[in-house]
Amino acid sequence: MLLLAAFGVALAQTIVLAALTVFARELDVAATGATWLLTAFMLASAVATPVAGRLGDLFGHRRVIVTGLALLLAGSVVAAVSTQLGSYGGTVAGRVLQGLSGGVFPCAFGLARQSVPAEWLGGVVAALSAMFGVGGALGMVVAGPLVDVAGPAALFWLVATPALLALAGMARVPSPSASAPPAGRVDLAGAALLAGALVALLLAISQGRAWGWSSPGIIALFVTAVALTAAFGFVERRVAAPLIDLRLLIGPRLLTVNIATLVVGVGMFAAVTLLPLFVQTPTALGYGFGYSPAQTGLLMAPMAVCMLLAAPLAARVSSALGARAAFRAGAVLAAITVGGLGLLHEHIAEVLLWCALLGLAYGLAFASLGGLVVGAVAQEQTGVVTGINTILRTVGGALGSVLAAVIVASSATAPGRPPEESGYTTAFVVAGAIALCAAAVTATRGAVTARPASTAVDAELGEGR
Repeated sequence: MLLLAAFGVALAQTIVLAALTVFARELDVAATGATWLLTAFMLASAVATPVAGRLGDLFGHRRVIVTGLALLLAGSVVAAVSTQLGSYGGTVAGRVLQGLSGGVFPCAFGLARQSVPAEWLGGVVAALSAMFGVGGALGMVVAGPLVDVAGPAALFWLVATPALLALAGMARVPSPSASAPPAGRVDLAGAALLAGALVALLLAISQGRAWGWSSPGIIALFVTAVALTAAFGFVERRVAAPLIDLRLLIGPRLLTVNIATLVVGVGMFAAVTLLPLFVQTPTALGYGFGYSPAQTGLLMAPMAVCMLLAAPLAARVSSALGARAAFRAGAVLAAITVGGLGLLHEHIAEVLLWCALLGLAYGLAFASLGGLVVGAVAQEQTGVVTGINTILRTVGGALGSVLAAVIVASSATAPGRPPEESGYTTAFVVAGAIALCAAAVTATRGAVTARPASTAVDAELGEGR
């Protein structure tokens, strides 16, 4: 049920990505208006995820998961019906409700740590981590063919299916009979400041190209994000029960793993953004394959399958060599793969092979991150810390998508002209270099190390004493 719940949230995140032009036409809005179907989800998830993680730590992870799944189901129904009625505002509202389910991810880790036997926990954490990539990749794979057959509203009905099944299943899952949750309360001031900072940052990143990077609105958003982040740090160091213990977050146990998460997110989403753009480029330009959205989705299917297969592989590698080694292996393979895509992409068979290897690479990297994060903190801190780590993946993804688009667009010889093939080559190579940087971050001995294994659970997740 936890895997199904995480899969449903990840699927919702990217389900509209390959069909934004169709939504623009169906809802009678400009292309920039259609991008709010993606931005609305991202912003709502950024606000909900760290708060939900803290609520789960305090009052029970199962309750928060059930609430999140109910929001995912309600948002899916609202978005589907609104799309069928041609209501742009209703569809965006539905996406906001869907985004509020982002708190399912950190609470899934928390509930797994409370409920799953120690001998299974490493594999379950790896699988939960992999769901972030698997669901996101499958969202892009199925969107094109499904829209061609059943229309854009079908995408939201698709998301409603795992949401309903997981909600029904979680209703039958008993709450763990663990020790009482830690005393405390939700730091409302800290939550408001963090939410404001994340919204300002992600809004600036996602709308920078549309508004202009030097426009007053974008500059104001970046300044606001910095100011609110500083205020958040000031408040958190002075309250008795902070939303996030900053000493833990930037301490030696988690600082490097959080940096690696951000960096690998940039590299992965840059590559995932580039692939559909490249293969859909008309062959008349001398490169690309002229694929339709449906064909593009099928092309990326090997990536999703290999991401799923990578989860048990990551658990085995982590058990034998440590989660840090598994992460580095995935990041290095991603660097080779994305760099290879930039240099060898003339034939579709080459692209298919690179897609499969990319899925394996990022499946390894993402699956091992869960073990690194969970194994580095006490059980009562699992929800909030994994929530922040999930946010870092989202921020990294937004940065990667923007970086890829900017590099490709800069290769055009004149305004309004299509990009040159060299732009894609450069963007793929840069994404590969970024993935290599993620491996380098964790290369220093002891850089990303689990806390001493004081319990059977920590011994399973950590890298030994």
